[in-house]
Amino acid sequence: MATIRQAINETIERVRIPTPTRLRDLIRQIRAARTAAEERAVVNRECAYIRSTFREEDSVWRCRNIAKLLYIHMLGYPAHFGQLECLKLTASPRFTDKRIGYLGAMLLLDERQDVHLLITNCLKNDLNSPTQFVVGLALCTLGAIASPEMARDLAGEVEKLMRSPNAYIRKKAALCAFRIIKRVPELMEIFLPATRSLLNEKNHGILIAGVTLITEMCEKSSDTLNHFKKIVPNLVRILKNLILAGYSPEHDVSGVSDPFLQVKILRLLRILGHNDPDASEAMNDILAQVATNTETSKNVGNTILYETVLSIMDIKSEGGLRVLAVNILGRFLLNSDKNIRYVALNTLLRTVHADISAVQRHRTTILECLKDPDVSIRRRAMELSFALINSQNIRAMSKELLVFLEKADPEFKAQCSSRMVHVAERYATSIRWRLDTLLSVLIAAGNYVRDDVVSSTIHLILNSPPEEQAYIGLRLWSSVHNVANSEEKQPLLQVAVWTIGEYGDLLLSSERIEEHQLVDIYQRLLWSTSVSTTTKQYALVSLVKLSTRIRTKEEETRAKQMIEAFGSHLNIDLQQRGVEFAQLFRDYSHLRPALLEKMPKIQKTLPNGTDAEGGGFDDQQPTIDLIEGGDDGDSSLMINTSGGMVGKMGSDSRALLDLLGGGDDPIDGLALTPTADVLISGSTTATTNGKSVVGGAPLPPTTGNNQDLLDLLGSLDMPASTPPAAVNSSLGASTPVLGGIGLDLNSLNDNSIKNGTGGPNLLANSSSFGGLDNLLNSNLSPTTMPTTMPAMLPGLGSPLGSGLGSLTSPTSPTGLVSTNGTTGSLFSDFSAAVINNNDEHAKLLTALDKNGILVQLSAKHTGGALQILMTATNNSLTTLEQYLFQAAVPRSFSLQMLSPSGSTLPPGGTITQEMRVTSTAKATLRMRLRISYQSDGNPVQEQTEVSGFPEEPTE
Repeated sequence: MATIRQAINETIERVRIPTPTRLRDLIRQIRAARTAAEERAVVNRECAYIRSTFREEDSVWRCRNIAKLLYIHMLGYPAHFGQLECLKLTASPRFTDKRIGYLGAMLLLDERQDVHLLITNCLKNDLNSPTQFVVGLALCTLGAIASPEMARDLAGEVEKLMRSPNAYIRKKAALCAFRIIKRVPELMEIFLPATRSLLNEKNHGILIAGVTLITEMCEKSSDTLNHFKKIVPNLVRILKNLILAGYSPEHDVSGVSDPFLQVKILRLLRILGHNDPDASEAMNDILAQVATNTETSKNVGNTILYETVLSIMDIKSEGGLRVLAVNILGRFLLNSDKNIRYVALNTLLRTVHADISAVQRHRTTILECLKDPDVSIRRRAMELSFALINSQNIRAMSKELLVFLEKADPEFKAQCSSRMVHVAERYATSIRWRLDTLLSVLIAAGNYVRDDVVSSTIHLILNSPPEEQAYIGLRLWSSVHNVANSEEKQPLLQVAVWTIGEYGDLLLSSERIEEHQLVDIYQRLLWSTSVSTTTKQYALVSLVKLSTRIRTKEEETRAKQMIEAFGSHLNIDLQQRGVEFAQLFRDYSHLRPALLEKMPKIQKTLPNGTDAEGGGFDDQQPTIDLIEGGDDGDSSLMINTSGGMVGKMGSDSRALLDLLGGGDDPIDGLALTPTADVLISGSTTATTNGKSVVGGAPLPPTTGNNQDLLDLLGSLDMPASTPPAAVNSSLGASTPVLGGIGLDLNSLNDNSIKNGTGGPNLLANSSSFGGLDNLLNSNLSPTTMPTTMPAMLPGLGSPLGSGLGSLTSPTSPTGLVSTNGTTGSLFSDFSAAVINNNDEHAKLLTALDKNGILVQLSAKHTGGALQILMTATNNSLTTLEQYLFQAAVPRSFSLQMLSPSGSTLPPGGTITQEMRVTSTAKATLRMRLRISYQSDGNPVQEQTEVSGFPEEPTE
């Protein structure tokens, strides 16, 4: 009776309320709209009607209105106002209402909406429904919108349904469990017992769902992966049955039995067999059967074969099986479908390291793919071709790749040219072949060449033998002179002009090129508007170098005129080069040949300091190592000529040159004093180039990696100095010398070094010591010192002495030596004089006040010398590390420094260091300072100059 009454009421409501538009009619109206405005008008009108029915609690047409609202949502219009109505439909006892309600919940609800929590109870009720289709709806909805909280609440219900006798529900429950584990991996253990039983099903739908669930579990947890390795025989059995099974209309797809299940099983086998020899051994046979029995005429078979190849390459398979997999990919390369060819190339590129010899058999096919019209296939073929190059096929592969490079799209040329340079450097059979290859790359790639190709080519030419330099010079000349549109190949022009300028004499000696032809090329390039600024920079430097290689005055004058013309160029860089190079012709013509000589060979070095070319630096070259103060403040100036040098001169040489300043500086020729101690130690035998030298025995002239520094500093003539006293070369190990003194290099000239007369007595003799005995107005007491010191000073002759005046290093307090307990050592009155900033007779000068660091100098005359106390105070909130204070004075002064009190400045902390300055001539003292430290790991360096020191009192 109640059902009849409800039916009568619904009929009355339908008569009373007008019938809403059907979904198909709404779709027809929206599609009939000619403009977006008309479409929006139709949608807005329908949404307004749907809202009004929701307010009136219209339960009769709610299902139809939600269906229309879902279509409007699919078009991109807002439909959030229908969320609660969807929940009402899911609670309806009618299946049609539940179906639309759950569909709307999946589309309109997510875990960001609080409304979605209200559906949890409804889902739980429907999961226990006796109707399988209602249970299926609930499982699908739970898998789609489950939040972590909802998944934890309902995971137990899903696990129960996985054991249901209904195959439809078991399949849906397994898929829902897969979604839950993907969302909340820690719930995996709940489903483990019920999962393994899914593989015993005969229903393919349940099998696919079970394999998918196990795959997800194995990918999420290594423990679960080990647990499921026991099921490999079961999977092999299922896959074998699929292969050997006859025709089954229910599962057949293009003649293949259930390819979807086969692909799922193969993927799970790949995961289970990865890095597991036992599991791999169990699946080798079945993989071979799949690879040989699968039909390749249809795309379905290719899909299975592709998954089989991936499995073979990822497990510990046999060598023959890997060859079979590569051959399958080779057949894919011959397929007419470009998607299959791309997949084959991509897979070969990923697996080429596993068996490169098998991939080499398909090299011809891979090279043919370089001509494919599809850009993606060409890119993968190019990458795979470079991966296949080795020392045996480098010539053939390079020839094909050069043809590809010449015709390739611009997007390929930069990468291809760089890769060509790399493989040519790695596998080149000869220098000439490598030079020819790089030249071909420059010609084929044009302006798309990267900078690394230009630098690599120049580096190769620089390190080549002279005959190869002449050969490549002629080829580059021919390329620039004869190649059409050479301006469109700027990198080629840059390499060509560099080579012609550097080795113009070799080109001219071949008698194939006249001098005027070389200069004509430069004139054409420099005046051309299509040549880039960078190329003109190369050309200007090259032309000024070429001016020293040509012999006729007429062509040299032409080169000079072209260079001078750039002195008024609009580009500031070219203008600067023109002005400076023109000055070389006018004011420094006598220096031009030396300044513009050929570059020396340069070795590429790796970050670990080894030679990239396979060789090393010359271990027999002597070097000078400046190892500056460490944390203990007791570092040394090490002058070492043995083969086992430390090799830190580079950075310190640059610091030395920077501190000395340029030639125009009024304080040029300063005496640098780094905060380091003079280390003169060792036995009486010094090792030089593997030979033993005793005492002050003569040393052969040697040159080091830092000889450029000595040559630069020695550009001034050596001032006249008193000849050193003759020294007996057979001095023993106990020769009296000065203890703890700074070394005055003014007294060491070329003759004293070359003739081996720079023995210890050289330092003890006042005439050869440059008046250092009168420097401190104190008697110099001899002390015992090893005699290896003269043998440790090759190369420190007039170049360094003339450029510096004196090079001294502060001596640590522990190095002050006094004989017989006397106080007559060099620094006796220096160490006794204690200066502080509160001394009323001292003058306080602020050297630096920047970034929270305050450096002050307290200067006071005492004992015939100027005593200076440096105090560095850290007023910042950051700890300053590796604090280093360096000072330089004019050559008319002599400077000695003690070691600093430390090298770390905490906030509010101080570091002090004492200095002593004596004057050898009447002059005003100016001091150039360099202060460096690290703040928060960032290096900071400040340089300043201080004057205003107190004058020496006159008696």
